[in-house]
Amino acid sequence: MNVLTDNYSLFGRGLWGTVQLTLLAGALSLVVGVIVAGFRVSPVTALRAFGTAWVTVLRNTPLTLLFFAVLLGLPRFGLVLPFRVFAILALGAYTSAFICEAVRAGINTVPLGQGEAARSLGMTFTQTLSLVVLPQAARAVISPIGSTLIALAKNSAIAGSFSVTELLGTYKPLNELGYSIVWTFVWIAVGYLIVTLTISAVFHVLERKLGVAR
Repeated sequence: MNVLTDNYSLFGRGLWGTVQLTLLAGALSLVVGVIVAGFRVSPVTALRAFGTAWVTVLRNTPLTLLFFAVLLGLPRFGLVLPFRVFAILALGAYTSAFICEAVRAGINTVPLGQGEAARSLGMTFTQTLSLVVLPQAARAVISPIGSTLIALAKNSAIAGSFSVTELLGTYKPLNELGYSIVWTFVWIAVGYLIVTLTISAVFHVLERKLGVAR
């Protein structure tokens, strides 16, 4: 227990770092994921090809390798940013591929007649997608998106290996100070539970209010 009471500030900084990574990377992944999902169902061949390539590459690339590519590769092209920003970009891009597939699955649940009716009224593809299809698809994708963001919160632990302040990284200074590694990881696990259970609770409420009736 002393490991927690003696190091509230350290655990607090780590927990807040994980929350920030989850919120910012989650927001990025949602925006990019929805856009790429639109590409995947677009009538434009080039956009469909780009969306397919985005999802295929990112879903089949280990996240650690993606971190190396972003944090060590982009500076070689003159893009120098704080490591936290690079971590958010890596986490957001990786997670966006899974968000994209969840949204695309939701789009496929919307009856074809909805899109045909919108087009018969003179709506463009973008208008049909944003005003008719996505609002209906959103109801079906609340649960899978919640699960994806929970995975994102846990994946953020990789950022600690790249000098980014987050929860798992707190074990290094505590281990050097001689605290029990077992209790250190117990409290780290509790911290991750707080984050993931909060996300789960938020999406449970959203699913009850907005989800498809069962």
